[in-house]
Order: sequence, then structure tokens, then C-alpha cells
Amino acid sequence: MYIERVKNRNSPPAILLRESYRQDGKVLKRTIANLSKWPDDLVDGLQVLLHGGIAINSLQDAFDIIRSLPHGHVAAVLGALRTLGLDSIIDHEDTIERRLAIAMIVARIVFPGSKLATARGLSEKTAASSLHEELGLGAFDEDDLYKAMDWLLERQERIEKTLADKHLEEGSLVLYDVTSTYFEGHCCPLGQRGFSKDDKGNHLQIVFGLLCNVAGCPVAVEVFEGNTGDARTLTSQIQKVRARFGLKRVIWVGDRGTITEARINEEMKSVEGLQWITALRTPAIRVMVEDGALQLSLFDERDMAEILHPDYPGERLIACRNPLMADRRAHKRQELLVATERELDKIVQATNRTKRPLRGKDAIGLRVGKIIGKYKMGKHFDLAISEEGFSYQRNEDKITQEAALDGIYVIRTSVPAEIMDAKTSVETYKKLSDVERAFRSYKTVDLKVRPIYHHLPDRVRTHVFLCMLAYYVEWHMRQKLAPMLFDDDDVETAQELRESVVCFGRALPPGTGKSPDKTYRRGTAGA
Repeated sequence: MYIERVKNRNSPPAILLRESYRQDGKVLKRTIANLSKWPDDLVDGLQVLLHGGIAINSLQDAFDIIRSLPHGHVAAVLGALRTLGLDSIIDHEDTIERRLAIAMIVARIVFPGSKLATARGLSEKTAASSLHEELGLGAFDEDDLYKAMDWLLERQERIEKTLADKHLEEGSLVLYDVTSTYFEGHCCPLGQRGFSKDDKGNHLQIVFGLLCNVAGCPVAVEVFEGNTGDARTLTSQIQKVRARFGLKRVIWVGDRGTITEARINEEMKSVEGLQWITALRTPAIRVMVEDGALQLSLFDERDMAEILHPDYPGERLIACRNPLMADRRAHKRQELLVATERELDKIVQATNRTKRPLRGKDAIGLRVGKIIGKYKMGKHFDLAISEEGFSYQRNEDKITQEAALDGIYVIRTSVPAEIMDAKTSVETYKKLSDVERAFRSYKTVDLKVRPIYHHLPDRVRTHVFLCMLAYYVEWHMRQKLAPMLFDDDDVETAQELRESVVCFGRALPPGTGKSPDKTYRRGTAGA
């Protein structure tokens, strides 16, 4: 017997239960029942029975669901890691240490957390995803993760050398920037008090520097003590690139706090094949304006001009003025001045009140210092603190002097003009925004490198290195998924349409194949 559906021209099909038989050598069929009024699931169940199957009430009766683990994000990240060959770069042998290291890299992207939380998320009984099964981890605990971290740290130099061979070459640009991140605890020797870029001055911190190629792809990372100045980290990076990576001709791109006057004079000028692109600090720009070397009238009709200065022999200076940045800084300064005055007025009122007035230089100075430290506008005010009272007024001369330099920055480079023109030099300096983007990914919603709970220095170093490898995978995934993530997937077209390399981008017009509402921007890297 079988079920046959007979089409009707203007009516629903007829569903018939039929059987076939032979008569006089011919195959005939006859109808046993009309099932047209049966529910569809009942007809389907009967059809399964006629084919020798077992009829069920629903799909839930077909199998028992013991456990269901999220898998899609794990498959995407793990697949990207293997496509990049990062598993083989870490180690050629498929050992349990390599599997655990890969698990920590993937976990840092899909569910970042402490090593204890990672161990629980990867455990077979408390798994938060299918990563445990995909890697065949078996039974392990957090101590095994720590052992895998020690194993990975021994291979960091070789891994970074392999990445450098893939993404750097002789004469290439190297982007370098430094950041800090804070500790929870007081046991690690690397944790020191320094300038906190997380605004966590009451915490110990570490400093780490990230090396990237010109596209922003991470290549190497190094951890320093928390009280290490940005410029002091550059020495070891130059040695690393020249000795370990074997690159003798390199153009370093770093901000004004990293590639400083002292580092250039002491460590870079004397080294053959070493060139740089950085920027001048505001005091140096002010000196150039005061001695007439940089005349603000240069920017009346253009926003970029190349100048020479005897204090920088053999180097090129490219002065730029971004009017949008100037307006933004002027607006922000005015807001901070008003906010500072509002809080200082409260202190003035406290010293003048009749009941329990605020008295004493120390007490008044302490409250004033908190306000000045919060808004960082002390240089724009003249303060008068006495035992009996307090007064202040704006220093209009200093405000005017600072406002005159709003939006102005000067790129400093040793690269000859025939190799890199002024426009390209400015654009290259702005590529530091790619490293800043890496730090945002490191420290915020993606990889969450902070806070750090490790006590041993080598574990801290491995933790930061794991985050770098995770960002390496994430960076490549973002390149592939740029159209879906609404990233700048057509940067070349955007650059052609930009009115100036100094100012921000503008929306692409209709007819370019992109959304007309999409605006392409490049970071200013502090410019």
C-alpha cells in the first residue's frame, strides 16, 4: 500500500490510500480509502509506517535532548584561527598544551574572563560552548591552563618572529604605541604606580607596547613595569626588530610621547637604516610660532605646509591645521573652564559663609587641588589662597595663547620627500589610530585584558600575549567581515574623495556603490 496525492485543477489535491496488484500480467491499482480530510501530520505518520518506519507525534519524540551547547561563534573563531595557520605557528605538534593555548585564545574572543572562569567554561560538565568538544580537551582544571601559559611563553619569541616574517619586510613601516592597564592586588613585581591611561591612579598597573604592521595587524607585544615611561620602552623594540626579526631598514611610526627628542638623538639618529615619523609636542610648536618659523598665516588658504627649521637638521616638518579639531577643542576648553569656575565658586562661598566658614591654607588648597586635578584647567587660572579666604580669575593671556594653536599639529619625519611626500607622511602618522583601535579592543568590550589578577610576572606577560594572539585572529576576521560590519571596506575610494588628508572624511556620494549615508573617517592619533 502507498499514499498518492492526485492533483485537482480547481480544488485541493485528493489524498488516496491505494494498493497495487497484478492481473493478467498487468500492474493495476485500486483505491482503498480517501484520506483527503485527514490532518497532514496524520497522513505523514501513516506514510512513514507504510515505508517501514516508526510514527512519532513530533520531532521532540524522535530523539532525547540531553544537552545543547552554543556552537556558531566557536566554529567561526576556531575556523578563522586554523585558516590563518595560527595553530601551526604556535606549535607543529598537536599536544594538550597547544590545545589549551588555542582554547584560551578562542575563549578570550567568545567569552573573555579570568582563567578560573575560562576553565569552568571549557570544562566538560560546565561547558559554556562546544569549544571543549571541538578541541578534544578531555579532563583538565585551571592548573593545567597555567601550565599551558608557561609552555606558551617559552614560544613567544619564535611565534612573534614567524608573525614578523609574514607581515613585515625590509624597509616596511612599523606602527608602535604604548598603553597601560591596571591590577587587582599588590603581589606582582611588574605592578607599579605610574601615569594611568585608564584613570585608575589608585591601582598598580603595567605598561605594554604593541607592534603592528602598516595595516594595523599585530605582530609583537612586550610588557613593562607600570612606572615605565612610554619613550623608555622604545629601546627594546628597536633591538627586537633589528636583532630578532632581522630587519635593518625600518620606518618607525609613533606618537609624540613615544618617539621623543631624546630617543631620536640618543638611539635613532646614529643607526643606519632607521627612520621615523612622529609629531612635535605643543611646547615645541609654540616656540616655532614665537620665533616666526611657523607663521599662522600659512593656514589662511591651505591646511598643510612643509617647513624647515634649524633645530631639526636633515628632517622634514609638515605643519597641519584641522579647523574641525580647532572648533572641537575650543568648545571643550570653554566647557571645562565653566565647569571649573562653577566648582571654585562653591569654595569661595564656603570661605565667605558666616556659619563654620572654610579656613586655613591647607584645607582650602586641598579642596582647590581636587577641582584643578579633576578638570585639569589650573594653567588657565590665577589662584589666590590665604588663611582667611580664596579667590581666582581667568588668565586670559594663557587661554589666548593656547587657543591660537588649536587644531595645529606638526609631523616630524626623517623620510626623504622622494620616498614619501607630505600628504603620505601625514596619512601614515594617522595610521596610529589602528593601534589605538587595537588597545580599545584589548581593554574594553572585546578581549577585556583588564583587570589583571595574576601574581607571577611571567603569567602577566603570557596573559597580555594571549590577548595579542586573540586580537590577531579578531583583526583578520574583521578584515573579512568588513562589509557586514559596516567598516571602511573601500578605503581607497574614500581617500580619493577626501578634500584633504588633514580633515576628516565625508560621506560618499550616490553612485559609488556604497551607502550615501556612510562616512569614512581616519583617526587623528592625537593630532
